[in-house]
Amino acid sequence: MTGVGSHAEQDRPNVLLIMADQWRGDCLSAAGHPSVRTPFLDRLGSHGARFDRAYSATPTCIPARASLMTGLRPVHHGRVGYLDGVPWDYPVTLPGEFTSHGYQTQGVGKMHFFPERSQLGFQNVILHSPTGIVRQARQQGKDPDRVDDYLPWLRSQLGRDASFVDHGIDSNSWVARPWDKPEHTHPTNFVAGQAATFLRRRDPRKPFFLFASFNAPHPPYDPPRWALEQYLDIDRPDPPVGDWADLFTPYAKPDDPTSFVGKISRDQLRRAMAGYYGHITHVDQQINYLLEELDQHDLRQNTIVCFLADHGEMLGDHHLFRKGYPYEGSARIPMLLSGPGVAAGIVNDAAVVELGDVMPTLLELAGLPIPAGIDGLSFAPQARGEDAGFREVLHGEHTLFGQSLQWLTDGREKYVWFSGTGREQLFDLSRDPHEVADLSTDPARQDRLQRWRSRLIAQLSGREEGFTDGTRLIPGRTVHPVLSQLR
Repeated sequence: MTGVGSHAEQDRPNVLLIMADQWRGDCLSAAGHPSVRTPFLDRLGSHGARFDRAYSATPTCIPARASLMTGLRPVHHGRVGYLDGVPWDYPVTLPGEFTSHGYQTQGVGKMHFFPERSQLGFQNVILHSPTGIVRQARQQGKDPDRVDDYLPWLRSQLGRDASFVDHGIDSNSWVARPWDKPEHTHPTNFVAGQAATFLRRRDPRKPFFLFASFNAPHPPYDPPRWALEQYLDIDRPDPPVGDWADLFTPYAKPDDPTSFVGKISRDQLRRAMAGYYGHITHVDQQINYLLEELDQHDLRQNTIVCFLADHGEMLGDHHLFRKGYPYEGSARIPMLLSGPGVAAGIVNDAAVVELGDVMPTLLELAGLPIPAGIDGLSFAPQARGEDAGFREVLHGEHTLFGQSLQWLTDGREKYVWFSGTGREQLFDLSRDPHEVADLSTDPARQDRLQRWRSRLIAQLSGREEGFTDGTRLIPGRTVHPVLSQLR
């Protein structure tokens, strides 16, 4: 390792990694979304590279972040579904690699590690924990301040009785209402403000790795009033509904606004979308504030900036909500990259990248070695505009509704297998990007279906669940959100 404070370290680029929670891959105006407006992220993308085929291989908060932080596939980091309370004991991590090579490292916002104060290689973390984690701490008799730094900060702003859950919106529902406190106290502003404070207080002799992690646009849908109201009356297309949507009808809970499945009224859906899109526009502006802070401190030219999300949100597509699904609304994410070593104006719609690829990409762009044993692939060559090969197929999975939803995609087609029932789906993403038509029963597609089935058998061979004997897929096997190495 180069000595701390050396000229070599000072010449290395800084890294700003920005994560949003539950941000759909199509929700950038530069990507052609008909409603949402993201002018500042659009500008960031125009100065660098936008990857239109980016995915979360396990599309919920905890397993997705494990992929980002370890560079490992879900089968190797052990989280193939959502489960709180499982310790994060990974010897090699993204922030840890930067720390070990002389970077000053700081995490701000939503981490979703366990125990909650785990640093995971960061030198320091400032937490904005989701509403559910704060509520869970209270139920377990813990001091919420042990798991969250935003709440005590909010009390310092508004008085000792201040709370961010007293407006009554659930942290996983489609109900929306405006933020009921001064805008500067919104959690989105808190994350941007704390990240900006780090830029002012950092050690100027070292390069930095800063992770700014926003909870929005994840529910509760409580953006500032101006942000929500601008989307209430705009024209928008109805969500797509596939010819297969009744597959999930048995899981519908029509009286539960946190349900994963269900038809809601047009008015309710319009308001939910306004809350979701309002969050996105608010985050877009706070990201611009953070980028302007880089300019203010003369750091922008030597800072790699990466923007991404942990997963998406179904938002009524196919009468589905939330995440964990293999479909584009849930699994596809935005991915923008700019800064030293990144060519400007690249829109890559060929390379199928995922969260596990971010570690090797950022390390390569920073001129640091990529640790042995990680699964992720660096897409730095593609960001430089090089015509380099990449993975042919991405494997994703997530436990949901008592089974594992397994999927494969090459960015042009997608194959889905339900481990509980053995049901298959096949989508032509090139012609049907909203996955309306399931082609799995089309006689003309059976050869392609078998080819995808064989690929999944190869991916699942040797798995502890017994999903395959090497020649066929076996439905009905017991599944668990974490594999035995974590239990």
